Amino acid sequence: MFNVEKVMSEITTISMQAGSKLLLALIIFVVGRIIIGHIMKLVKKIHAIGSADKTVATFIISGINIVLNIVLLLSIISVLGVPMASVITILASAGMAIGLSLQGALSNIAGGIMLLIFRPFSVGEYIQANGVEGSVRAISIMYTTLLTNDNKKIMIPNGELMNKSITNCSSEELRRVDLQFSTGKGEDIVKIQNILLEAMKSNAKVLTDSPAHAPFASIDGGTNESIIFTARAWVKSGDYWTVYYELMQEITKAFGAAGVSTPAVKMVTVQN
Repeated sequence: MFNVEKVMSEITTISMQAGSKLLLALIIFVVGRIIIGHIMKLVKKIHAIGSADKTVATFIISGINIVLNIVLLLSIISVLGVPMASVITILASAGMAIGLSLQGALSNIAGGIMLLIFRPFSVGEYIQANGVEGSVRAISIMYTTLLTNDNKKIMIPNGELMNKSITNCSSEELRRVDLQFSTGKGEDIVKIQNILLEAMKSNAKVLTDSPAHAPFASIDGGTNESIIFTARAWVKSGDYWTVYYELMQEITKAFGAAGVSTPAVKMVTVQN
């Protein structure tokens, strides 16, 4: 026979147990959040993190905060009586689904971590990567931002950046400017070399104090109509583009003043 009092008693007992679990879970959540807040304040005061690069410090602090909140969430789930095996299964399935849908984003995050660890370049340096080049403006977890010489902002996904070759043009104190010029076939080779050397030595930013970094000029090939010369000058990395354009202009003017001939241009008649 249906016993109402017994059913009501069981409902009351279950409700009290559930209520106590919910209350305990709420207390753990509040206390846990307070504890996490204090821990994060202490973490931010750690000298090693405070003195680290801003991008690295932000990443470490964010990672610690995420781990602590995951621990808090698992504690609350355990108190509520949810079987941990079921929770782990659900989290694994969800993680797999999220991982597949965010594969590109996870690749960029992994690339950002690798950039922070290996440091192939730093903010302010000039690099060539992924078919573009410019000064590094910012390095974040997802993207690296470059600023080109004509003031365009380029954002490169870190995943692509770490899978391609990177040329760091600013990592060393000195950099070499390489230029090529063509003259007419009949020009005096020594005369052209002297013009090139004089133009480079006359530039105040070109280094001349060391034999290893002395300006260099030599014939570098030719065709039936021209002779090709190479000019090389060492400069400080920060002066590279300034010297590049100054030498282009100075050498061109010097060729004109010396009456240096240019390669002959053949006119080809196309018959229809």
